Amino acid sequence: MEAEFDITRWEETVLDATEPPIGRVGVGKTYTGVLAGTSTGELTTCQAGDAGAGYVGTERFTGTFDGRTGTVVFQHGATMSPAGPVQFGHVVPGSGTDGLAGLTGSVRLDHGRITLDLRFG
Repeated sequence: MEAEFDITRWEETVLDATEPPIGRVGVGKTYTGVLAGTSTGELTTCQAGDAGAGYVGTERFTGTFDGRTGTVVFQHGATMSPAGPVQFGHVVPGSGTDGLAGLTGSVRLDHGRITLDLRFG
């Protein structure tokens, strides 16, 4: 299943300017669809020019999934190269609270869309 998101906050700082540079981004999002709510998170990035880029991130979602309300933490990332992107992500085990307690599975984020394979344990 899928949901949409908009980035509402993007605060980027450089951690190491040596080529290729490594950065940190504070990010906020609003989700709509089967996953509805907001999130706040932190990304670590590497921009290698035309050769590629990558990021890893941790994000706390607050809202509703499958009619249940609570919070849960996603850890996700991607690498991008001329051959195309490779995305990965998971629910942090045990991170769900309230109605989202017991949520497990995988997530993949790509240009305003999140693909979800989630279930309650």
